[in-house]
Amino acid sequence: MRPGYWLLGGLLAGFAALFLGFNPEPAEATRHLPLQLSKDNTLDATALTAGASVPDTVATSIQPPAESDELAEWPDPDLEPAALEGEWHDVTVESGDSLALIFSRLEIPPQQLHKILELGGAAHNLKKIYPGQSLRFLTNPELGLVKLEYQIDELSGMEVRRQDDDFEIATSHRTPERRVANASGAINSSLFIAGQEASLPDSLTMELANIFGWDIDFALDIRKGDQFALIFEELYLDGEKIDNGNILAAAFVNQGKTYKAVRYTDKSGRTDYYSPDGKSMRKAFLRTPVEFSRVSSRFNLKRRHPVLNRIRAHKGVDYAAPRGTPIRSTSNGKIIFRGKKGGYGNTIIVKHGTKYSTLYAHMSKYKSGLSKGSRVKQGQIIGYVGSSGLATGPHLHYELRINDVHRDPLRVKLPGAKPLEKKYREDFEQKAGALIAQLDLVRNVQVASSE
Repeated sequence: MRPGYWLLGGLLAGFAALFLGFNPEPAEATRHLPLQLSKDNTLDATALTAGASVPDTVATSIQPPAESDELAEWPDPDLEPAALEGEWHDVTVESGDSLALIFSRLEIPPQQLHKILELGGAAHNLKKIYPGQSLRFLTNPELGLVKLEYQIDELSGMEVRRQDDDFEIATSHRTPERRVANASGAINSSLFIAGQEASLPDSLTMELANIFGWDIDFALDIRKGDQFALIFEELYLDGEKIDNGNILAAAFVNQGKTYKAVRYTDKSGRTDYYSPDGKSMRKAFLRTPVEFSRVSSRFNLKRRHPVLNRIRAHKGVDYAAPRGTPIRSTSNGKIIFRGKKGGYGNTIIVKHGTKYSTLYAHMSKYKSGLSKGSRVKQGQIIGYVGSSGLATGPHLHYELRINDVHRDPLRVKLPGAKPLEKKYREDFEQKAGALIAQLDLVRNVQVASSE
């Protein structure tokens, strides 16, 4: 290029600087603001904050307003952006309410509820709301839901928070303090009443019966004067009792025979109850399929049928119980029959391996979700007491077959579960010994007080 052209270019640049205020060193004199692009490539104004450089790709395409009123009124960046402010709503769940109805009342778009539930995991807790529970919603007229706070129970809570156009869930869990307590009692009329007299909730009384349910038939074997003692956990939060925990050790004296059980968790994480010598309290079969019922008819091959009025073998045991009482499978197995079976009425037959099978008859209805071929676990509810078929009143007719031969469920010797593995025996004996010593002390106090 000729020298004359250089000189002319310099004069033009000087005039431009004079009249337009051109700054030859913009990097030192211009305060840059970090900008963000939203998903639709528009400017996210909530990201405006003084003190940092703008990425070249953004600064060259979008410039912040230099001295606009909007920028001057922008809140402190450490505070929640104004766009996420809104109105809080305290909602108490009413009878018949669902989350969809609550969202509708608060004018929150249903699409947002769908997005939240699609997150899975903790979001499923929102499907289980029930009357009396409280939820807090922060809503915004333009955005809809900004935040949702939900106390699931005394220990667990969750919070749904807006994250741009989506949502995220945060959960919290408080760990209660565990204290050890004990109780004991003697039976004069029933185990439930004895438990109430010992200030035990029904749930702990049920757990006590479940622990010894493989050895003691609580519908048949309980006698006046039987005794029990247990050591259990109480759960406290902020110094107040909120619930009961697990039974740690228990003893039951039935007709003069003493049974003891200790709760133990091995190093693999498996928890069960064991006798002091390491044998599992859990047997292959429960003694009774219906809890706290009454035996109305025993196994009798020469019994006179109450409806047909003729001698007809009774190859099972009848448990009289209120209509609708849950019926439980006495062992793990597979349902091989589900339907009406002559005089048995609504019936389920469960096969347990190759050797054993059990039959449950006169049901009022079956547990939903079960059909022929379904696998069931010991103690799982399979139906409910009724009087279908040839029955004079609501009861369960229960049969046990061994190698296709009917056996008396109340007298046959049932197989036991596997004992504690030898590699855990030393640890078990150390922990169980301390609990058994405490349990014996509680029992001695009970005996002394009864005398």
